[in-house]
Amino acid sequence: MTMNPQRVLFVCLGNICRSPQAEGIFAQLVAQAGLSQWISCDSAGTSDYHIDELPDPRTRDVSLRNGLTLQHRSRQVQAADLDDFDWVIAMDQSNLAALQRLAGGQRRRLSRIHLLRSFDPQSPDLDVPDPWAGGAGGFDRVYAICLHGCLGLLPQVAARVRAAPKPT
Repeated sequence: MTMNPQRVLFVCLGNICRSPQAEGIFAQLVAQAGLSQWISCDSAGTSDYHIDELPDPRTRDVSLRNGLTLQHRSRQVQAADLDDFDWVIAMDQSNLAALQRLAGGQRRRLSRIHLLRSFDPQSPDLDVPDPWAGGAGGFDRVYAICLHGCLGLLPQVAARVRAAPKPT
């Protein structure tokens, strides 16, 4: 069987709370599924507020309590990311809109952009709330939301890994 590597990019506003959390969770799920050589992931922010910073300490804390160590350094998403990644996963509709603008109307780029919670059939909402201005409980909630979204996303990405590449 031909394997088709997939690259996934998680995107939030500052790349210090939601998107690095989702990246860490997804990487752990990919490893547990034995697909690390075929699926890679990264994260970025639509803003330049926190470039080269580690994730928020509260994000790192909830990650550690769930068996993850986050070492990601924040970066700003670039238009080239929409070509380089097969999946671009926005945390909320505001970041979705920013990514769609960055796509510049290019259908191929636009087709790669999705909301994380769209992969969670139990989700009553499409946005992953930004916990930055709130207390620690918000970070626990975001972890759970990202976990459910990533659990729904993984089978979709894995299916593309196993599908034969289409001729270009």
